[in-house]
Amino acid sequence: MCNQPRQTVDVSTQANIDQVLTKHLHLNWNVDFENKNIHGSVRLNLVSLVDNVEKVILDTSYLDIKSVMYGKDSLKFDVAERYASLGSALTIQIPKIDKAGTNFQLKIDYETTENCTAVQFLTPEQTLGGKHPYLFSQSEPIHGRAMIPCQDSPSVKVTYSASVRSHLPVVMSALRTGIDEDPDQGTGFKTYHFKQETSIPSYLIAIAVGNLVGQDIGPRTTVWCEPEMIKQAAWEFSDTESFIATGEKLLTPYEWGRYDLLVLPPSFPYGGMENPCLTFVTPTLLAGDKSAVNVIAHEISHSWMGNLVTTNAWKHYWLNEGWTVFIERKILGRLYGERVRQFEALSGWRALQESVELFGKDSPKTVLNPDLRNGADPDDFFSKVPYGKTALELKHSFAELAHKKGFNFLYHIEKVVGGPEIFEPYMKAHVQRFASTSISTEDWKQFLFEYMEKTHGSSMMDKLNTIDWDAWINQPGMPPVDPGFDTSLADACIDLAKRWNQARDKEDLSEFSGKDIQDFTAGQKIVFLEKLTDVAPLPHRLIKKMDELYQFTPNHNADLRLRWHQVCLITSYEPMYPEVVKFITEQGRMKFVRPLYRLLHHAKNGSQLAVDTYLKHKSFYHPIAAQLIEKDIGLI
Repeated sequence: MCNQPRQTVDVSTQANIDQVLTKHLHLNWNVDFENKNIHGSVRLNLVSLVDNVEKVILDTSYLDIKSVMYGKDSLKFDVAERYASLGSALTIQIPKIDKAGTNFQLKIDYETTENCTAVQFLTPEQTLGGKHPYLFSQSEPIHGRAMIPCQDSPSVKVTYSASVRSHLPVVMSALRTGIDEDPDQGTGFKTYHFKQETSIPSYLIAIAVGNLVGQDIGPRTTVWCEPEMIKQAAWEFSDTESFIATGEKLLTPYEWGRYDLLVLPPSFPYGGMENPCLTFVTPTLLAGDKSAVNVIAHEISHSWMGNLVTTNAWKHYWLNEGWTVFIERKILGRLYGERVRQFEALSGWRALQESVELFGKDSPKTVLNPDLRNGADPDDFFSKVPYGKTALELKHSFAELAHKKGFNFLYHIEKVVGGPEIFEPYMKAHVQRFASTSISTEDWKQFLFEYMEKTHGSSMMDKLNTIDWDAWINQPGMPPVDPGFDTSLADACIDLAKRWNQARDKEDLSEFSGKDIQDFTAGQKIVFLEKLTDVAPLPHRLIKKMDELYQFTPNHNADLRLRWHQVCLITSYEPMYPEVVKFITEQGRMKFVRPLYRLLHHAKNGSQLAVDTYLKHKSFYHPIAAQLIEKDIGLI
């Protein structure tokens, strides 16, 4: 077996990664809220991979390149016209490097521009405190090139350091090593220093700047957010250490040093991002009862699957996400029981069915390893932004396919080889084998076979060969095998929804009581409400009675609130309108605000309320969310 995974071509980069390789980069940045940009420099430590290298080609996107230095020498460079979604190749002419294995360094002065897709600037009105601006980055999958001229490929993993000057606190996907006063930049300016010593791909380099405070919630975890929500966030995420420790028992020791959480402002339109050392999360996880924090199990699982062991090209994205969902559910099973793991898996199977139905069973979009040649934008396949049912929702469904189809692939393999007692030691070996590398599906499969044969003998090969590998990896549609998950927890939700649907013509509702859901998890309550959106709108008296018994309206779990408000809006239950308005104006996550604005706009006596509510709070929403909401309610 070779020491390193085989390299495959990454068609989502224009960099000459076959000739030179970045080993480390240092960022020297100034955060400029007035001009809404980042300006400064990046110093790249590179090594030649072949003889006679005369140029370095880097990925850029809407960057203003000022100069390139090689030692004290200024180098010639060219920024090409944009190519499809891949940006503009930056070609740098360097003094000829004769021998492979030669280390050299380039320093590039540059700044981001108003078209930057990696860095978002929020106005004070879009924050919880309302007094200070805010900045956050989002680079997955190929937006790192809009923040840094770099080899923007998951096949290239680098260590990095940074010195960032700002008048507001700075956090990054790295360990903070110090803070210096910086009077040269102006009163109140400081320079924040960071170091990431575990190699990562460019899409995991992340920054956030704002009125941030931190509170320790565990031996290796600090939660960061605006001071107005710090107490709530610290309480909500206080069990984070149990997720990390469970992941370590399943896999290998957590090697990133810190697992901090950044809770973004309420206008943050997305779900979150697994940036190493500093997971970005949506404030909609602050449910007040810890019912939504299982999402952290997913993000923590990325510490091993995606961050430590990384896909080497975006066509193999399922290796990041399918493995992460698989480990996430292992953690939930260990903490809450196997039935909970089965319930989560069953919900994912049904979500996968919906995605396949959306695209069609023969669509190439439903292939586990999609074709990204000819300049295809990985964003169109893997964006995690959960939009509504427009063309943009297709992006979310691509991600669902990678998550859910990949999980079911691994779940099936686990069953075939003999269950968790056989598969779980292999999971640990997988991480040990590929830690700090980037791999392909072929690398993964080769090691699986090698491990199973070495550990369990040739008879295991017979079992593995019963799997239809081509159907799972290369063919469209649903997986070739039904996993047969335990349906007991889901059946209870479905049965209760049927009872309420059948009661629409009954006067006597005494068969229902609060005990119906007293043992339900938050996930079960959500499935129950989802089933009610699949039937004809319920009479208002049933909605009123249900709320009296189950107390859905006071519940602050954001996913549950979404489903409950949908049930109410579908039947134009006007007593719920004020609660809907409250929900869609206290947070700006598109997963929640867009479907509710649409339903309110179509509900009886709700159209003008939707428009008036939006216009009153327009400045609160992120520009992307605002534009889409305007389309949803007919303003554009």
